[in-house]
Amino acid sequence: MSFLNTVLAELGGFFGLTDWIIMIQKNDYSPLATAHGLIKAVWPVLPALLIFEVIRAIWAGSFRARQYRSILLMYICNRAFSLWLSFSVMVFMIGLLTPVAPFSVGISWYGLIYGYVVWELGHFIYHFLAHKVRLFWCLHSTHHAPENMNLFVGHSHFFLEGPYADFIRTSTCILLGVSPPLLLLIMAIDGLWGWFVHAGDDIIKDGRLGRLETWILTPSHHRVHHARNPIYMDRNYCNLLNIWDRIFGTFQNEKPEVRPEYGINRPVDSGNFFDLYFGEVVLLAKDVWHAPRLVDKVCYVVMPPGWSHTGQHKTAEALRRDYLSRHPGAVDQDGQQAAAPLPEPVARP
Repeated sequence: MSFLNTVLAELGGFFGLTDWIIMIQKNDYSPLATAHGLIKAVWPVLPALLIFEVIRAIWAGSFRARQYRSILLMYICNRAFSLWLSFSVMVFMIGLLTPVAPFSVGISWYGLIYGYVVWELGHFIYHFLAHKVRLFWCLHSTHHAPENMNLFVGHSHFFLEGPYADFIRTSTCILLGVSPPLLLLIMAIDGLWGWFVHAGDDIIKDGRLGRLETWILTPSHHRVHHARNPIYMDRNYCNLLNIWDRIFGTFQNEKPEVRPEYGINRPVDSGNFFDLYFGEVVLLAKDVWHAPRLVDKVCYVVMPPGWSHTGQHKTAEALRRDYLSRHPGAVDQDGQQAAAPLPEPVARP
């Protein structure tokens, strides 16, 4: 019976029904009067969209069970380790850094704006390093390995990525004055949006949201981030507000003439859990083992993915520069460099 209760609790948590069940049992709907409670209450919309997405994919004949199966295994694995570790890291950093924070901003309309800008800075730092430091890329690459875009991709993570991300994001927010209650509210909003931006064609065909495109990152922008086309690689690091991508020059619109090709730049068996989960770790270990000098071994760990001790680098920036050198006129009206024909993917070592 305890196993059945555990399964039911997990299903309730996944589908966002736990809070509703508690409110109904207690006949107490007062949590809906709070911002955090309201966000929790609307959470079931996303699992409902996921089910709709799967049904649409089956109807259209594009459903691939093995891709969903691998991500489901990741979700189960991460439930056993990642959530507990992430929560522990967040609580530890809040306790450690709150006493030394120079000021504290609580929950208010202006506090939410300020806090979210700070949160996006922390998210940008974590996300940028996850793409530019190969050790951190090994944690993050699992999220980019799926070769299609759907809501389930939001659950595709290596179990150590959550603790690493929350260490940086929590530290940034607390040190810049975001109070713990405001931080928790922002994390709830960000989690909701972060899942939604992975919506595939079966939910939002082109992924665009009209005039909101100017201010926020939409599913279309996040499809750019997940694409391995040289013009798209390592762009759009933010999650909701695109302010830091615009400031640091990493913002990129999706180009109608360049269809995003999802995945990472090496052959991946999308139905193989171990390849998706540990593939990049194995490749890094091999590169470190075969590197001729100690300095090369260290560089393979801390330099961007694609760096080579031979000097024949295939980093995202190297591939982007090479592409733009062959398409010098590829610039759109926003000043963002763009592309025309879809290039062949180039495998990283």
